[in-house]
Amino acid sequence: MRLIQCLNDDRLTVAVVIDEHEVQVVDGDEGVYGLARRAIADGTPLTAVVEAALTETRLDYARLIEERRLLPPLTHPDPAHCLVTGTGLTHLGSADTRSAMHAAAMQPSDKVDESELTDSMRMFRMGVEAGKPRAGEVGPQPEWFYKGDGDCVVAPESEIPSPSFAQDAGEEPELAGLYVVGRDGQPWRVGYAIGNEFSDHVTERFNYLWLAHSKLRACSFGPELFVGELPANLEGTSRIVRDGRTLWEKPFLTGEGNMAHSLANLEHHHFKYRNFRRPGDVHVHFFGTATLSFADKIVAEPGDRYEIDLPALGRPLRNVLGSEDDFGYSAAKAL
Repeated sequence: MRLIQCLNDDRLTVAVVIDEHEVQVVDGDEGVYGLARRAIADGTPLTAVVEAALTETRLDYARLIEERRLLPPLTHPDPAHCLVTGTGLTHLGSADTRSAMHAAAMQPSDKVDESELTDSMRMFRMGVEAGKPRAGEVGPQPEWFYKGDGDCVVAPESEIPSPSFAQDAGEEPELAGLYVVGRDGQPWRVGYAIGNEFSDHVTERFNYLWLAHSKLRACSFGPELFVGELPANLEGTSRIVRDGRTLWEKPFLTGEGNMAHSLANLEHHHFKYRNFRRPGDVHVHFFGTATLSFADKIVAEPGDRYEIDLPALGRPLRNVLGSEDDFGYSAAKAL
């Protein structure tokens, strides 16, 4: 099942994707969030809750896109209770991409002395060696970062802003996991979506300790929420379109079959922290990538369109690069 959220009659609306032309409206308050909370409370699969709430109303999918009425496929009524985070160095090949960004990085080789490896490469190797532990065991923790709360998320087909102080506006095509925390603190995975994690790679490249700064940017995910068992191998295409022409395009792989870590291991190391198990919260967690236009020396410009196509998860995620008004901020003031 694939779900979207959109505005219909100026109201948050959930719909099931019928095909590329039509979506069928679901009756429910508080969008996918409300439906997920109902499924958790009733101990019922989300698909069953959705099917029981289907209406006869159908909407034109293309018109929703044209009129920019699409919304992220999972939102919280209070954006402060949506936490956006992610993990890095999780994919096979991600170390090579990181090496292209950091000239001093070493390639993963058993012939290299452990003391000569960069911190990034050492972390990557830990994932390759033990990131998919057996059931009941815990593997090494990945690189982890915080992006912001729900206010940093922009809707599919909308402009993704880059602040005036940013040195780069680079796409990151990723798989995102979407979660709701139950009343008892148990996290529940609602489903998956295509994500553009969007980062400042020039800032990161200068010093990897600035990774945290480079991630405090906008992001986008969707337009569709994939509910069900995820294929182990996912193949997609990431591209940048400028003035109607493809400026850059490259295939990318994701899914557990192409990752150094299992999704369960990544989820464990995120939700093991009690403050990430606050009842009622929504979590959007990006699982990492190994494909960046930045590694090919592409510099995005305002007006460029990012397109991330992962057919197994539905319609491509598209956003246009924009700029952000910083409101002339200089420093905090004393009261």
